[in-house]
Amino acid sequence: MDEAEFMRGRVYGAEHGDPGPRTGHVYAQLVGGPLDGLLLDVTGTFGDGRPESIALPTEIGRYGPGGRAVYAPRPPDARCFDWQGDTP
Repeated sequence: MDEAEFMRGRVYGAEHGDPGPRTGHVYAQLVGGPLDGLLLDVTGTFGDGRPESIALPTEIGRYGPGGRAVYAPRPPDARCFDWQGDTP
């Protein structure tokens, strides 16, 4: 099993011992970039609207530790967030 296969179905930011989705939560799939295939827990996060983009801390992006991967909801279906690039 390679790293990409291992990461699929895991929730971004979840504990290593319990990386899977939880019942009653709402998730968006991260598409492309360093976090491709991970699920983002969006349960109650954005209130009434969706952000234009979100910068997620990651050590595996272009800028290494301290860098962020930027994702934006895919219109019109925000169940997928597409990678926009990395930022320091």
